[in-house]
Amino acid sequence: MIENRRGLTIFSHTMLILGIMVILFPLYVAFVAATLDNKAVFETPMTLVPGTQLLENMKYIWVNGVGVNSAPFWLMMLNSFIMAFSITVGKITVSMLSAFAIVWFRFPLRNLFFWMIFITLMLPVEVRIFPTVEVIANLKMLDSYAGLTLPLMASATATFLFRQFFMTLPDELVEAARIDGASPMRFFRDIVLPLSKTNLAALFVITFIYGWNQYLWPLLIITDVNLGTAVAGIKGMIATGEGTTQWNQVMAAMLLTLIPPVIIVLAMQRAFVRGLVDSEK
Repeated sequence: MIENRRGLTIFSHTMLILGIMVILFPLYVAFVAATLDNKAVFETPMTLVPGTQLLENMKYIWVNGVGVNSAPFWLMMLNSFIMAFSITVGKITVSMLSAFAIVWFRFPLRNLFFWMIFITLMLPVEVRIFPTVEVIANLKMLDSYAGLTLPLMASATATFLFRQFFMTLPDELVEAARIDGASPMRFFRDIVLPLSKTNLAALFVITFIYGWNQYLWPLLIITDVNLGTAVAGIKGMIATGEGTTQWNQVMAAMLLTLIPPVIIVLAMQRAFVRGLVDSEK
């Protein structure tokens, strides 16, 4: 039995190491490419030994942007951060209040309203995105932070998750709050919010990364280069036709875009994990 467990442990760790190598190898290749000049990147095979031009490539992209008539990459990073943070805060706020209203307020057709929200999960993004673009255009919100963020603040997934969590809270809490004369919003602020900390942390990380990695939506909404986002900007660096792609600069830009999400994940790692696995949610 002990030998079987030892063999299983060795096998599990071997597969884990192989999985990590498969995941990290492309990132390592991207890192190496970012440290080289473009000529060295096109050598066959490309060296796997890091070069000395990482800071030079990053500085060039940071200041000059991703191409002709492009905004500086730092501005694209700032736009991406504003977009991701606004979407995160807005989505959590809207979803929490929606779920709270559905669970704690007794009103006609409340379950119907919930299922009307939930059914949007079954619609492909392609079905929803173009009508949304039309609405944004009619509201004159193209080329604006409002157009970038407001449509992405509504989330059936987050509303569903908060609803399921709120339904696990004991009715005694509600009754005690009512006896004490607490208003619904005071109950929400003093009881529901503190109990939701781990859920909020997990959803914050997931939603921030979702907002940061948005590609298609900014392409449809933004034409002003000064409002461009980092992910869309990287795609713009890839040449078409007879142009030559500066892959060393593309990889340097890619490494820069990894920094904010990595910081968020590392800073909120413990709370994020608790929010996903806490059995007392």
